[in-house]
Amino acid sequence: MSENQSIKPVTTEEKNNLIIGGCDLADLAEKYGTPLYVIDEATVRGICRSYQDAFSEYPNIRMMYACKALCTSAIIRILDEEGFGFDVVSAGEIYTVYNSGVDMEKVLFNGNNKSKREIELALDYGVGRFSVDNFYEAELLNSVASAKNKQADVLLRITPGIECHTHDYIKTGQTDSKFGFDLSQIDDIVNLIKNDYKNLNLRGLHAHIGSQIFETQCYYDEVEILVKEIARIKDVHGISLNEMNIGGGLGVKYTEADNPPPVSVLARAVTSAMHKYAIDIPIIYIEPGRSVISTAGVTLYTVGSSKVVPGGKKYVALDGGMADNPRPSMYQAKYTAEVVNKLNNKEPEKVTLAGRYCESGDILIEDAELSGLEPGDIICVYNTGAYNYSMASNYNRVEKPAMVLVNNSHSDIIVYRETLDDLISKDCIPDRLKKND
Repeated sequence: MSENQSIKPVTTEEKNNLIIGGCDLADLAEKYGTPLYVIDEATVRGICRSYQDAFSEYPNIRMMYACKALCTSAIIRILDEEGFGFDVVSAGEIYTVYNSGVDMEKVLFNGNNKSKREIELALDYGVGRFSVDNFYEAELLNSVASAKNKQADVLLRITPGIECHTHDYIKTGQTDSKFGFDLSQIDDIVNLIKNDYKNLNLRGLHAHIGSQIFETQCYYDEVEILVKEIARIKDVHGISLNEMNIGGGLGVKYTEADNPPPVSVLARAVTSAMHKYAIDIPIIYIEPGRSVISTAGVTLYTVGSSKVVPGGKKYVALDGGMADNPRPSMYQAKYTAEVVNKLNNKEPEKVTLAGRYCESGDILIEDAELSGLEPGDIICVYNTGAYNYSMASNYNRVEKPAMVLVNNSHSDIIVYRETLDDLISKDCIPDRLKKND
C-alpha cells in the first residue's frame, strides 16, 4: 500500500499509548507541550522512494516537492537527500531552500504574482527555472534579468481546461482560473519571448490541475494536451521544447471514506500517455506536495473543557484549533483522531472536537467517536503534515506550535514553539504614544 493511502504514519503502533517513529506520543506531549506538530521521518522517506520507484520506467523524470505544503529547513534537507527538487512560490520559500544547502538549479519558481524583489532574489540565488504565469510577469522577468545581465530559463504555465473533482478552492486547471495562460494566448507570449524578450529562454510548458485529486484520467488528459501543444508550438514557431511540468495534486486518505489512488497508478497514467503520444520530451517534472508530507504528520492536543448542549451534542475543547489547522474552517476538511492515552477504552462516545479560538466555526472534527474524554487527555489528529503549519496564524495572539521530527525512537525539535516575546518582537509603539515614566 502506498503511503498516501494510509491515514496513519507507517510507523504507528498501539502499545500502552500511541507510538509513532518509536516515540510515545504522550511522552512527546509532556516533553514538548501541546499543540505539537509531529513528523514521522520514515513515512516521508518512504513516499519519496515510492515516487522514484513508480516513475523509474521514465528515466528523465524530475521530482519537485511543492514547498507550500510544508516548508521547514529540516524537511527540505530530508527531501534533498531523497533526490527531490523544489517548487517554490515566495521569497521565504526560496530563502529556506537556499539556506538548507540545496543546489538551486533543482528549484522552480512558481506563482501568479511574483514581485520584482522576489525575481531579483531568485536570479541572484541561481534558481533553475521560472514558471511564467502571465504577460506582466514575462515582461518584468525579462527586464530584471536584462538589468542583471542574466538569462532566465522559463516554462509557460498554461490552464489546460481540465476540471478535477475536488474542492472549488483547490481547482487550478480549469479555464476560469487565476493561474496561467489560456491556450488561446500561447502564440502571443511565445512570439514575445522569441522576438522581444531576449533574456528569457523558453524551455517548456507547465500545468497544474488541482489538489487532493482521486482520479488519474485527468493526468492522462493533461499530458495529452501538453504534448499536443508542444508539437503545435514546434510546427507554428519552429521552437523545440524539451521540458514538461505536469504539476502535482495526488490525494491522501484523511478518513476511511477517502480512497486515493496509489502513486503507482498515477505513474501508470502519466507514462502510458507519454508512450501513446510518443514525442521526445527528455525531461518531465512532477510536483507532489500534500502526498509527500501529509500522512507523515500528526498534531497532538490536550483536552480541556467540555459542554453538553441540552438535547444536543457534546463539545470537547482542545488547546488548539483553527489557527494551527485552518483547513476545516476553510475547506470543510475532515480528519481522523484518536485518544493517545486511552487505547484500551472500548466505550467511545460521539463528541465534537472544538478549538480554543473565538469563532463559532472553530471546529476540528464533528461527531468523532472517542473514548471517555477527560481534561488532560491527549488527542492525536492524523494526516496534518500538509497545509497545517504552513497555513497557521497567530489569531487571538496565540503562539504557533512547535514541530518535532521522530525517527528510530528519537525526537528532534525542527521548529521551536513561539514565545510571548516572539509575538511582540515586531511590534513598535510610536514615541507620541509611549507612556511617560
